[in-house]
Amino acid sequence: MPTDCIPYKDTNYFSDFICNYISQKSDLKGLYHRFPVLENFKAQLKEKSAHKLTNSNRAVLVNTLLKQYALVDTSEFTLNNIELLASDHTFTITTGHQLNLFTGPLYFLHKIISTINLTKQLKDKFPEYNFIPVYWMATEDHDFDEINYFNFRGKKIQWNSDQSGAVGHFNTEGLEDVLAILSSEFGLGKHADQLKFWFKEAYLNHNNLADATRYLANQFFKEYGLVVVDADDKDLKTLFVPQMEKELLEQTAFHNVSETNKNLEALELKIQVNPRNINLFYIDQGLRERIVFEDENYSVLNTEITWSKPELIDHLRQFPERFSPNVIMRPLYQEVILPNLCYIGGSGEMIYWLQLKSNFEAQDVTFPMLLLRNSALIKTKKQSEKQQKLEILDLDLFLDRNSFINKRVRAISNIDIDFKDQIKHLEDQFKDLHELAELTDKSFIGAVKAQEVKQLKGLKNLEKRLLKAQKRKLKDHIERSTDLKDELFPNGSLQERNTNFSELYLEFGDDLITGLMASLDPLNIQFSVITL
Repeated sequence: MPTDCIPYKDTNYFSDFICNYISQKSDLKGLYHRFPVLENFKAQLKEKSAHKLTNSNRAVLVNTLLKQYALVDTSEFTLNNIELLASDHTFTITTGHQLNLFTGPLYFLHKIISTINLTKQLKDKFPEYNFIPVYWMATEDHDFDEINYFNFRGKKIQWNSDQSGAVGHFNTEGLEDVLAILSSEFGLGKHADQLKFWFKEAYLNHNNLADATRYLANQFFKEYGLVVVDADDKDLKTLFVPQMEKELLEQTAFHNVSETNKNLEALELKIQVNPRNINLFYIDQGLRERIVFEDENYSVLNTEITWSKPELIDHLRQFPERFSPNVIMRPLYQEVILPNLCYIGGSGEMIYWLQLKSNFEAQDVTFPMLLLRNSALIKTKKQSEKQQKLEILDLDLFLDRNSFINKRVRAISNIDIDFKDQIKHLEDQFKDLHELAELTDKSFIGAVKAQEVKQLKGLKNLEKRLLKAQKRKLKDHIERSTDLKDELFPNGSLQERNTNFSELYLEFGDDLITGLMASLDPLNIQFSVITL
C-alpha cells in the first residue's frame, strides 16, 4: 500500500515545541535522557538493567496481570508475554490512553500499533532480550466529559451518566441506549455487524469501563501480544509507596517540575501542565479528590477526611490503593512498576513528559526514552484516485481552507492570477520617482508616496477580484477539491484527532489494522499519508 511521509513541521498541525524536540534542538536536550533512535536503546537497556525491578516486584506485576486477564479470552502470545515479564531479560515499550467510548479518536490505533511495531524492531536488533508492548489504561482519570463520546460521520455519539470518581470504576449502565443508536448509524453488512458485536460485548457484557476497554484492546491486538495494564491495583500501588511517601512529605514533584517550567518559560515554550504542591488524589467509591497540606495537616478537598503526618503515612501504607497519581506523578508510577524503556505518546503527552525528567532524577528512577507516536492520514483508493485526477499534492491537503482554495485556483486557472511581476514593476517605477523627488522639491516626496500606496492597493485589489472571478468560473473543480479535503480533514482537523476507527472499519474491515501495521514505522518520525 502506498505511503508518503511529510515532515511534521510542514503540516502546520504540530507545535514549535514538539517540532524542536523532533529536530533535537540543543535548547531542549536537558529535558530528555536519550533520543529515540535504534542505536540509543543499547544504553537504555544497560541503564534500566542496572536499576532493574527486583524479582519480587516482577512477580507482583506478573501475578497482578494474570488476575486481570483471568476472565479474558486472550491469545497464547499475550499470556506468554505476561509470563516473560518475570525475566530480567524482558522489557516493555508502553503507550497510554484514556478510556474513551469505543476507543475515541483514531489515534488510539496509531499509538498501540507504534508500540507493537517498535517491539518488533527492538527484537530484531537485540534478540537476546524480550520486548513486550504495553497499553496502560488511564483507569484513574476523572475527566468523564473528555471520554464519554466519539465522532461518527460528523455526529457526536455520547454516553450520559451522572457517575463520579475514577472512570475505570464507572458501571456501564445506559450504554444499551448508545448501542441502539449505533445499530442504526452503522447500517447493514459484515463489517457493521462486527462493530455492533464488539460494542455489545464490551459495554453490555462487562460491568465497568476498565473491563470494557480491556476487552476492546484485547480483541484488536491480542494476536500481536499486546498486554493491557490497569494500574488501579493495591498490589501494584504497594510498589509505589516509597515514591508517594516522598511526594507527600517533601513535595518533590512541585519543587523540581516548577524549576523546569521556569526554564521552559525562558525559552518561550508553552507549558502543558503545572504541578501542585501535592500531586496525588485520594480515591474511593465515587470519589477522586486532591490531597492538600494546610496548617500542618493533610486533608482531602471537598470532604471531611483529614490526617496528621504520621496518620497519613500509616494510611498510605495500609491502603495504597486509595492514593492516585495525577498527570505529574502517573509517568513516575508507570516507570516504577514496569521494566520500561520507552514511552510512546502524542504531541501533548510528549510535552508534559519533557517537563518531568528532574522529578525522576530526584526520585532515583530511570527516565524513559520518549517517542512521538505515528501520525497518519488514511485514504481510500477511490479518494487517492480522485486526488490524482485533481492533481492535488499531499502537502496541499494540510493547508487551511482559504489557502487551499486560493492555491487550487491559481494552479488550474488558464490565466496568470499572480500579479507579483506587475507589483514589482510598479515598485521599480516609483523607486525612480522617489529619487527624482529627492532632487527637486522635498514637498513632492509625500505626493509620490501617496500615489504609490494608492496604485499598489489598486493593483492588489484587482488581483483579489480576478481571483474571486476565477473561483466562480472554476466552481465545480473547487467544490470537488474541497469536498475531498473535508472528507480527509473533518471539521478542519486531522483525521486521527476526530474520526473514530469504526468509520474506517466499515470501509476496510480487518485490513484497517493489518494495513496500518504494515505501513507505520515508529522510528521514522514523520507524518504518514497512507492509501489502503
